[in-house]
Amino acid sequence: MKFFKILPVILALFFGANLLAQTHRLKTQLREIIKDKKATVGIAVYNFTTKDTLTINNTPDFPTMSVYKFHVALAILHQVDKGKLQLDQDIFVKKSELLENTHSPLRENYPYGNINIKLSELIHYMVSLSDNNACDILFRLAGGTKQVDRYIRNLKIKNTKIAATEEQMHQNWENQYLNTTSPFAAVQLLQQFYQMKILSASSYDYLLNVMLSTQTGPDKIKGLLPKDILVAHKTGSSFRSKEGLKAAENDIGIVFLPGGQTYAIAVFVKNSMEDDITNNAIIARVSKAVFDHYSIKK
Repeated sequence: MKFFKILPVILALFFGANLLAQTHRLKTQLREIIKDKKATVGIAVYNFTTKDTLTINNTPDFPTMSVYKFHVALAILHQVDKGKLQLDQDIFVKKSELLENTHSPLRENYPYGNINIKLSELIHYMVSLSDNNACDILFRLAGGTKQVDRYIRNLKIKNTKIAATEEQMHQNWENQYLNTTSPFAAVQLLQQFYQMKILSASSYDYLLNVMLSTQTGPDKIKGLLPKDILVAHKTGSSFRSKEGLKAAENDIGIVFLPGGQTYAIAVFVKNSMEDDITNNAIIARVSKAVFDHYSIKK
């Protein structure tokens, strides 16, 4: 009888040790992918099914770049859930808000500005198309960078700083380092989002679908995965210094595996002297290794 009482404990210890061994093997594989690269690569993974967690180079100084548009979207949708904003409300966009010399499909589609556009469409431009002008319009609607930063801090997400708009980041190269996060902080935010601890069900469904339709960075987290795998993600990319230094190449997201298993992943490539193809390939190879690890029956 005593044996049957302690059997669950023995099994828990066995499976726990087995999971740790598997995670160690994955971590070794990921370190092999990023070694000898002329860049610093930060990685974080959280498996919603097994609760398995993994981090590599989890420092808080990775430039977020456009990854922080996910944070802005959460802050805006929080205002929607409070009834202060509505997804179907019109937002007037002035021509003066459609800045040149920045990534902006919104400006390309409405070059003369002075239009009304639905809030839901602005969020789509910001997240799915990574539109910089849409981001700054939504920053102003949210009350500025300090308000968005305060909102994220109130979620108990540490090691994340939001201090500069897209316009400010484009004023000089060093400003790209004003917005920072750790890889695990990004995964924690994805975790709270996916577990519906942040937004209402309707706001969650809306943003999840926007992230599933992300068009930027097809060669990053999604790059080496099977085409039928659903990935809700947000990318980020910097411009280079005169010396060719790339401040950041990033992607964070939620990957939905067949059979119901789901995990959050964040890959940040910082201070890279590699070319863009190599930077994106690093993210893609890390993503594929994690995908294979959780897909293969052990």
